Amino acid sequence: MTEIAEDQDEINRRANEKSAKRKEVRDKILATKTGEKGLLMVHTGKGKGKSTAAFGLALRTLGYGLRVGIVQFVKGAWESGERDALARFDDLVTVKAMGEGFTWETQDRARDIRAAEAAWAEAKAMIEAARQDPAAYGLLVFDELNIVLRYDYLPVAEVVETLQARPEGLHIVVTGRNAPAELVEAADLVTEMNAVKHPFAAGIKAQRGIEF
Repeated sequence: MTEIAEDQDEINRRANEKSAKRKEVRDKILATKTGEKGLLMVHTGKGKGKSTAAFGLALRTLGYGLRVGIVQFVKGAWESGERDALARFDDLVTVKAMGEGFTWETQDRARDIRAAEAAWAEAKAMIEAARQDPAAYGLLVFDELNIVLRYDYLPVAEVVETLQARPEGLHIVVTGRNAPAELVEAADLVTEMNAVKHPFAAGIKAQRGIEF
């Protein structure tokens, strides 16, 4: 037993030394990271969790008492648990649910384009509000904007230019599959959600609190 205890003591000592060295290296790296700016973030990919992660950022932002603006480019016509939850923070959150569903639901391209243009007008208005007053918004979430860009409902070049010209301290997160290359290039942070396994393949339908 004594020998086993001594072996564990040695293992612990070596582990502690390695931890101390890792901390020293990390502290040196962190000391070089002094910049601060409003980030353009993109959540894309075929896996689940793009909007979920964006709303997690919204919740984190609210935790600091900062205002959040949300424009939903597709899901506006759907029941949404996150909208009901965020409505409880109506003094800090502005939600514009502008979408009317996916293209296979509306089956009306002209109508989809009009909805996308109206949503983009709201998004630009939020960006401009933050330009006029930095306290207006700390974070903007443009949910499923990538979807309307994929279908050419909005000009990609104009959208990317507008997002790049955001106020210096404003964070913006864009979600949706198939983010255009121009947006990926312009972004400060890009996360691609990969589909490894999904219950839909096993016949499980979308469920409240999980998908919506």
